[in-house]
Amino acid sequence: MQSATMFFQFEADFVESLRCIPMQVRYKLDTCGVKLKLHHWHQLAARERQGLVDLPCETAQEIAEYREVLRRLVRDRSGETPKDLAVDANPPWFEESVPETVQEKGRSLSVEIGDRQWAALTPLQRFALLKLSRPSHENRNFYPALQEFGVV
Repeated sequence: MQSATMFFQFEADFVESLRCIPMQVRYKLDTCGVKLKLHHWHQLAARERQGLVDLPCETAQEIAEYREVLRRLVRDRSGETPKDLAVDANPPWFEESVPETVQEKGRSLSVEIGDRQWAALTPLQRFALLKLSRPSHENRNFYPALQEFGVV
């Protein structure tokens, strides 16, 4: 990931308070294999949320440390242990071609996303588009993300 504390413009309405889990933390959750529920996030103190934003999660050691810190914080605040997520050895945000879900969401907005455009995005930007294109996600931010990332 390029910047440990990068927020997207489409997250601006909640980033200052960190009332929602920002994309960069969601990226780290998928990287370390922890399912963090929003109610767990809300039980964390503001400094703890900011700590999870700032804590690196790239190398094998950082990933293991992030996972342990996160699990401990949730246990300490809620008494619950967060569930594990399967960690994809080859996540789609590292693929060379645009995943079908992103293509479909783009087409629904009359936007064609080419492989060259996809390749020009950072892994975090690709991750965001993948998350925002899922049918189960409130994806009103998909088009603003495309605009922010220079795709449209």
